[in-house]
Amino acid sequence: MEHFSLSYLLLFGVGAVAGFMNVLAGGGSILTLPALIFLGLDSVTANGTNRIAVVMQSASAVAAYHKKKVRWYKESVHYTLLTLPGAVLGALFAVQISDAAFKKILGVITLLIVSTLFLPITKANNRQQQKASAWLFYPAMVAVGFYGGFLQAGVGFMIMACLYHLEKLELVTVNIHKVFLMLFFTLPALLVFALSGHLRWLPGIVLAAGNALGAWVGARANLQGGEKLIRLVVAAAASIMAIKLLW
Repeated sequence: MEHFSLSYLLLFGVGAVAGFMNVLAGGGSILTLPALIFLGLDSVTANGTNRIAVVMQSASAVAAYHKKKVRWYKESVHYTLLTLPGAVLGALFAVQISDAAFKKILGVITLLIVSTLFLPITKANNRQQQKASAWLFYPAMVAVGFYGGFLQAGVGFMIMACLYHLEKLELVTVNIHKVFLMLFFTLPALLVFALSGHLRWLPGIVLAAGNALGAWVGARANLQGGEKLIRLVVAAAASIMAIKLLW
């Protein structure tokens, strides 16, 4: 019982760090997915269970923006519809893949995401450039949905890349659309995992509670150099976890 309580306390802590990280930098799932696996869940079930926290955290962020009357739902729905087909296909693929193969994929992608933590997204004027063609933007968003449905970890970075570099939106606008997208394309993926039996509600809710706390603290944090510190800490922890998954 003591080991059980300690495990869930640690899971809550990882969720808090991930929530804080998501607010400051993004990519919190590169911590929460390995944490669920180390807790004893098989990798596919960990992948599904992690979506509970993603949904709750994203819903909280959408509600916060709504309360502040920051609502661009027409555009957000348009972007979301582009990702939904890919999200469903990605989730269906995820529940079919073997546990060993998934761990290898997660390990490699974790290392790739760690490298992106040190690539700052600048605030240079992006609006004067021409938007990408729909022939490029639409397939890119479908691909983002597929990746989000399949793995989730780091999909926030991909959404930001598409909306910022291809759609030429300001970063503040990108983040508002991002949480809406992550909420609504994660819901059908969560349903796929639930129907396939790859979901554990107790660890998912514990993780979600930690995420919510970390996000709440992160949203109010105004410490100089905080983002730089969290990137360093997360990069170190995620690298260790990736090595553990790969070997």
